[in-house]
Amino acid sequence: MSQETEYVPPAVWTWEKASGGTFASINRPVAGPTHDKALPVGAHPLQLYSLATPNGVKVTVLLEELLALGHTGAEYDAWLINIGEGDQFGSGFVEINPNSKIPALVDYSTPKPTRVFESGSILLYLAERFGDFLPKGPAARVEALNWLFWQMGSAPYLGGGFGHFYAYAPVKLEYPIDRFAMETKRQLDVLDRRLAEVPYLAGDAYTIADMANWAWYGQLALGRLYDADEFLQVQDYQHLQRWAKAIDARPAVQRGRMVNRTFGEPEMQLHERHDASDFERKTQDKLNSGV
Repeated sequence: MSQETEYVPPAVWTWEKASGGTFASINRPVAGPTHDKALPVGAHPLQLYSLATPNGVKVTVLLEELLALGHTGAEYDAWLINIGEGDQFGSGFVEINPNSKIPALVDYSTPKPTRVFESGSILLYLAERFGDFLPKGPAARVEALNWLFWQMGSAPYLGGGFGHFYAYAPVKLEYPIDRFAMETKRQLDVLDRRLAEVPYLAGDAYTIADMANWAWYGQLALGRLYDADEFLQVQDYQHLQRWAKAIDARPAVQRGRMVNRTFGEPEMQLHERHDASDFERKTQDKLNSGV
């Protein structure tokens, strides 16, 4: 590896300049709100504040899957939180999630509104509330949670590690790209080996573990993250490919990808979602056409 100068960390780090890169304008070393902004509240008990990043897609996929099973109580309002513009630092959002990360959910069906933040926590909360997509048997339940929390612990190396240095950093540096590419490929191999044994991560049943992992690793395998499919040779992971394509074909997954989406193909964008019948009317033609 070659660099013009080697960085020598000071004794005490201070925030003297923006870090650079795609998200430099919203990165800062302190928490809390930057401005006052109340959050909108719609007509349904579940209020989702999010964006269609992989973490946001996890939750909208689950909600759409629950609705597809007939859980009318899973109807929700989805409000766009544009993280590039700093919406996550508004006072109303920070009140729901002190960590200022999407997604965040408020359940108004409880005696006192229940806030739920962190995507894994939201998936577990909704699966337990509606009694679907989380196995009932102790052993199968634990296996689903194993893979759910594996994703929560592993994906930061993919997103904040590999994705940042490969796609978003202001300069391309060999060491961090190599370091996180190696770890990302190791993670892909972990999933590929597991999926050589079983159809879904927890076994025979499709669960929230698959939804959580698919939003990151399934979409990576399908060439949707960081334009890195050739670099990482994702096609080599045959069992992961089979699983990713099978989940991608589910209508609820296709709908979930559209919600709060402001980027990519215009036909796959639905900036906010507030009414199931209207949503179905807007999206059915797209799904029928194979989008």
